Amino acid sequence: MYPAGNLFIPAPHGRVEAILKEPSGARRGVALVLHPHPLHGGTMHNKVVFRAARALADAGATTLRINFRGVGLSTGEHTGAQGGEQEDASLALDYMSANYPGLPVFLAGFSFGARVGLEVGTRDARVRYLIGIGTPVSIRERDYDFSFLSECRKPLLFVHGERDEFGSVADLRALAARLPTEAQVRVRIIPGAGHFFDEQLEELRRVVAGWAEEMLKQGRRQKAEG
Repeated sequence: MYPAGNLFIPAPHGRVEAILKEPSGARRGVALVLHPHPLHGGTMHNKVVFRAARALADAGATTLRINFRGVGLSTGEHTGAQGGEQEDASLALDYMSANYPGLPVFLAGFSFGARVGLEVGTRDARVRYLIGIGTPVSIRERDYDFSFLSECRKPLLFVHGERDEFGSVADLRALAARLPTEAQVRVRIIPGAGHFFDEQLEELRRVVAGWAEEMLKQGRRQKAEG
């Protein structure tokens, strides 16, 4: 029997495998969390992805993790950060919007998942909050061009390891400084952490949960005042 919480989302290439988790308390939002590079072992079961999803659930969000095309039981083939993986993320947002309408949407991604998620979330009006974890800002390849963030007008959290091998702190801060002021960018550097946050996963969870709770409270306050 397929485990409770696991599901398949229909896709043009067949299906996208996913895991849906409800928060233990009141549902205050929904969150999609995307995994690192499929060709380097990335899946929705990655420990950073799991911990980020747990953090968002702690803040009151129903979380959805997906396997990109060609990973696990998802059909299709890997196409790159500017290809079909973005379609997979959009299909997951379709699922969340259809099943949890009216709730604020977070889109979080780790590494390759941050590259995909930040672009999808910047351009999809349904997404209100963005999170980039271990964003690979120092990789000089076409797939890792982050110039699209000049369009971002949404609250954005970057969580990064001080010793990240794929994105220097200097490069990340330079990127954040170029973003529009409306984006409300926050950069949190975790001391001593590398790309995979090996000994700092609990600190990662705490940072993500705290920011998400803050954003949800701010949103409720603005709604009440409006």
